[in-house]
Formats: sequence, structure tokens, C-alpha cells
Amino acid sequence: MPKIEIDESKCLTPFACKKCLQVCPHAVFAVAPKEVLRFKETDPQEPGSYRLFVVYRDKCVVCNDCVEVCPVNAIKITLPEGA
Repeated sequence: MPKIEIDESKCLTPFACKKCLQVCPHAVFAVAPKEVLRFKETDPQEPGSYRLFVVYRDKCVVCNDCVEVCPVNAIKITLPEGA
């Protein structure tokens, strides 16, 4: 199974960007707010308010489309040795 790393210091506005979510053929990624506050809407444009994470790593076919489309080079996919 591939190792998928997301550099959160580079991927600051994943909800506003969503390029990796749109290009991934197997819907490996998801975006969620880092913090949910009662009676306060989370601003998708605010850096650091949302987080991109890997939901279905086992579905990744290592097509690298997400790596290529990421405008800030925040995604890195590596295969374990011997795979």
C-alpha cells in the first residue's frame, strides 16, 4: 500500500482549492474543518481552517494525478520497498 504524505504547512486552504479531490479517480482524499465551533461558520478561505486527509489509502493506484495537480506541491506518494 502506498504511503501518502500531506504537508499541512503548504496545504493551507484545501477546501477552497479541492484540486486533488477533483482529479483523484478513486476519491482517496477528504477535507474537514480542523475545529468546529458552535454558532460559527468555518471560513474555507482562511488558511489553516480546513485539513486535507487520506481516507481510503488502500484505493490509491499511485497515478500521481494529485501530486501533479497540487499547486503548492503538498502531496507526496511513495511505495514501500519491495512493492
